Amino acid sequence: MVASAVLIGGVAVAIFVGVNIGGSSTGVAFGPATGSGVLSMRSASALMAVFVLIGGFTIGTNVVETLGSGFVPAEYFTPAASIGVLLFIGFGILFGNLVKVSTSTSQTAVAAVVGMGAALGVLDWRTVGVVVLWWILSAILAFWVCAFVGRYLYDAVVATLDLESRNTKLAELVVIAISCYMAFSAGASNVANAVAPLVGSGQFGMLTGVALGGVAIGAGAFALGPRTMETVGEDITDLSLEASLIAEMIAASVLTGLSWAGIPASLAVVLTACVIGLGWGRASRRVPLPAVVRPEGLTERERSAWAGDQLDLFHPGTTKRIVITWIATPTVAGLVAFGAFEAAQRLQLLA
Repeated sequence: MVASAVLIGGVAVAIFVGVNIGGSSTGVAFGPATGSGVLSMRSASALMAVFVLIGGFTIGTNVVETLGSGFVPAEYFTPAASIGVLLFIGFGILFGNLVKVSTSTSQTAVAAVVGMGAALGVLDWRTVGVVVLWWILSAILAFWVCAFVGRYLYDAVVATLDLESRNTKLAELVVIAISCYMAFSAGASNVANAVAPLVGSGQFGMLTGVALGGVAIGAGAFALGPRTMETVGEDITDLSLEASLIAEMIAASVLTGLSWAGIPASLAVVLTACVIGLGWGRASRRVPLPAVVRPEGLTERERSAWAGDQLDLFHPGTTKRIVITWIATPTVAGLVAFGAFEAAQRLQLLA
């Protein structure tokens, strides 16, 4: 009876986490599509639910293995410990959803697991180092690739495709396809955040756990996704269809590659790095490259053009709020998890 109650509790908490992940990730995957008027919120949520499951079953199992046993040996994920970790993940992501920001679900999940491992003295610091290194490299890569495209190639891409004037329906289908690719990459990366502790502890098999996480994320796409789609689609940048295509394609490719390698990575961080990089590159395209490094070398005309482009392409205030939330959410989740597991270990509550 007690074991059944614990299992039910674990399932309930996993669903809670998955719903919050769905709310956060849907904004990142479909915000540009809904913000540009290509999709309705309900249609975006439905597509998110389908492609998250596909991504979870095809590539997401690699990330489940890393999060469920790579940082902390699987035997330490007792039923009580699994529920505790999932609660910390879920409340951290819920905080981001409440302030209408797509938080880094993977970073929050990793921080909670790391807090547990550090408190119990069983953390694999090598895995932590590898994952954190890839977080930094992926954000840098996403930013500079998009900045290069925005500065040197964006106008040529727009002129070549000319999607809006040639065939608006084609343009819409392209953006929807890339958004679905984003949802696929979100499933590959984020399903693990909802169920990895339960799979690691042996309470669920891999496929059962992925199915549970995918369905819960799909439910979150309908329940909470519209809030974060509004923020990503409208507040950060004024995205054209071409800009949506570029940013999402690059972000989804980076995240899918990391998930294939088993690295829990952040869809929110990678995509927003792409959006900001693309916006920065476009804002600097009418300014000589040396002056970008040393703005004091700008003429009055160039300074005015750059200031106008920056204002039109991305909103520094919203970007600052998102970055602060990214840093605060996993930090708080990790510290709270460390303190809670340290106390639980002393009180012998983890058996």
